[in-house]
Amino acid sequence: MELRKGDVRVPFLATKRHKRVSRKEAHKTQRVRIVKESIPYISVPVLLGVAAAVLGFWYVAAFLGVVALFMAFFFRDPKRVPPVDPDVIVAPADGRITRIGSLVPGTDSPTLISIFLSPLDVHINRSPIPGKIVDVLYSPGKFLMATNEKASLVNEQNALTIQGEKITVVCKQIAGILARRVVCWKGKGDNLTLGERFGMIKFSSRTDVLLPSNVTITVKEGERVRGGVTVIGRIS
Repeated sequence: MELRKGDVRVPFLATKRHKRVSRKEAHKTQRVRIVKESIPYISVPVLLGVAAAVLGFWYVAAFLGVVALFMAFFFRDPKRVPPVDPDVIVAPADGRITRIGSLVPGTDSPTLISIFLSPLDVHINRSPIPGKIVDVLYSPGKFLMATNEKASLVNEQNALTIQGEKITVVCKQIAGILARRVVCWKGKGDNLTLGERFGMIKFSSRTDVLLPSNVTITVKEGERVRGGVTVIGRIS
């Protein structure tokens, strides 16, 4: 979908104004939970570990216990408090920025920002802007390394087009060599607030966000970002 400056056709639904929070309240919002998709990944090694312990295989039980703990760590879902500025775009995922560049040659070209998520990063995807999902396109494909330039074109992916009050963005969930499943909890017609969770990618993966030309990029390649918190662009 081509993005053009001012290409907004659906009126934005007003969201509630954020209120200031105290340090105590902010600390509470940082409590970590885990997503429901983690249940089989945690329960299976736990049950096998218990069985191994009963049979006297303590080393096996200890290994499975470590696996269960890692799965709980991997599927963590920390709460995030997004900025209150209505003109900012936030990172759609945690990770390291591997690419920032124009999609096609030209001054009015949309800008593509790619974020690589390692197995140690939080794998929850969050909305970069407040708005309405006007299109969802799932494409099955290959499982190349997420850092590969071709991954954005040939890998399994799910693209959400989110239309806000001032801009429209496209956010892609891209599976990698370890990530074999893209999970999306939202659908066409759903409304998203800034930084709201809309899905996750299991294990190592990549998230791309396509921003229109009237957005000033505020991050650099190699920089680490936090989903729903780090400002990656500003509407100019």
